[in-house]
Amino acid sequence: MRSDPAALQILGGLVCDGTGSEPVPADLAIEAGRIAAVAPPGGIPHPGGASPAVIDASGYIVTPGFVDLHSHSDLIFPLPTERAGPLLEGRIRQGITTEIVANCGLGAAPAAGPAPGLLRGILGWMTPDGGAGSWTGVGAWLDAVESAGPCINVGMLVPHGPLRLSVMELRAGPADDAERRRMGAALERGLEEGAFGLSSGLIYPPGMFTPASELLFLARSVARADRIYTSHIRGSSELLLPAVDELLAVGRVAGCRVHHSHAEAVGRRWWKEIPAMLARHEAARADGVRISYDMFPYTVAATMMLAIYPPWALEGGLRALLERLGRPAERRRIGADIASRRPEWPPWTAGGWPHNLVGAVGWSGIAVASVRSARNAPAVGLTLDELGRTRGRDPFDAISDLMIEEDGEVGQWVFEISGPPPHAGDADAALAPLATHPAGAFCSDAIDTGRGRPHPAAWGAFPHALGSLVRERRLLGFAEAIRKMTSLPADLLGLRDRGRIASGCAADLVILDPAVVSGPADLHEPRQPAVGIRHVLVNGRALLREGRFLPAAAGRVLRAGEFAHRG
Repeated sequence: MRSDPAALQILGGLVCDGTGSEPVPADLAIEAGRIAAVAPPGGIPHPGGASPAVIDASGYIVTPGFVDLHSHSDLIFPLPTERAGPLLEGRIRQGITTEIVANCGLGAAPAAGPAPGLLRGILGWMTPDGGAGSWTGVGAWLDAVESAGPCINVGMLVPHGPLRLSVMELRAGPADDAERRRMGAALERGLEEGAFGLSSGLIYPPGMFTPASELLFLARSVARADRIYTSHIRGSSELLLPAVDELLAVGRVAGCRVHHSHAEAVGRRWWKEIPAMLARHEAARADGVRISYDMFPYTVAATMMLAIYPPWALEGGLRALLERLGRPAERRRIGADIASRRPEWPPWTAGGWPHNLVGAVGWSGIAVASVRSARNAPAVGLTLDELGRTRGRDPFDAISDLMIEEDGEVGQWVFEISGPPPHAGDADAALAPLATHPAGAFCSDAIDTGRGRPHPAAWGAFPHALGSLVRERRLLGFAEAIRKMTSLPADLLGLRDRGRIASGCAADLVILDPAVVSGPADLHEPRQPAVGIRHVLVNGRALLREGRFLPAAAGRVLRAGEFAHRG
């Protein structure tokens, strides 16, 4: 059990409180991990006796710690601090003090019956060495993290994937009434045990097999608990607008808050749909639907290589896919589908396909991000076109061979996400509406497992937004960007004591230099530390001090039942 941090004063800085107000000169007093006072310069008296520790923030801005609504660090947090700390270094160095995991319907709990075995294949790309595992319930996962001692604060959603796998294995088609009731009961237990809501990933197995009626059934439990339903929607290319309509319909009919995870348009043909997508959000909001979204400030995304394959090929799980890829006739059928099939609505019917990633961006628009074995490490960073040329095979056969060799544990980057690849042109036209809308929070959507090349967001998402979108491109103001990283995501979760600088709030704080703050991490060198972030405090304890990384079990496990929702 760690002791409470000693009293601390932060003097001489400008305080940007997270509400959208402009920074003002102020001093802070911190006691027992909380902000004890916010006062004009010189307004905090020194207590008697020994002087408290002091951080001189002159020339810097003090902000709330960043709240990352969307990460995939699920299997890092249960590791002991000495193992988890290095894998979370990039998160801490960029100012993240709170993370929410189990996004996109992907997570390690609640897993019962056949789910643990199936999850090993689905979650392999986001599993650090030695981090494999699953838990029977949300409470069990939260308890495991609490026992490990998290470096930063962490909460979770109930991921739809394990709910369905526990009841139906990886079987296509709708659940029957008994199966839906079993899923609903597991969801309600997870919400009671502290989950902040439900997440779905409708381009991944098993979400891709799930009809809208099942999501609506589960969302009613979310509404009764006054939590949030977040969704990686069914498609972000051909099906972008109907997929958005499906999410909005859940919010309208079930009555729960709904959240569009990493809102995006995938493939240059579909960037033009972003204004229409946001207009649908606005129209629904005017009708009383509580809709929000998050976005990562890059035009490249990261996910599992499984996502390029058609749904029928994924029935039965990863092992079944690899067996199909090993049979020539079935491999040819899979390749033909990737080459020619286009999504149509509704995509969950027999033979449907929610999102053909290769069809959206082409073989040159997807690259290998990670592999498990050393012998295939040279493949990391190659587009699938380049992988094919290197191996003397067409791209489909080259990546399918690699999947077999790596037992399916291959990660990918996807380019053309709401704009051109990095350094290929001006992304403002597509990215700007997403970055500037007041209902959109920033997120990382990233993980660093220690293997391959992580997405640069794992080390730089938030400072990259402050450097590139705020200071260089001037798409939005500094105070508004901080709001979208702090109080906005905290309010969406109902975290009343985080995301703001105010007396009584948790002392999750970042001290940065706005003149130089940036996230230099890129696809070639993704583990470059953020620039301009000098101090990061989690519950009053410094994990970064004068740029020096000091990993420690400073975080808290956050359970939704401990907080009253703000609005």
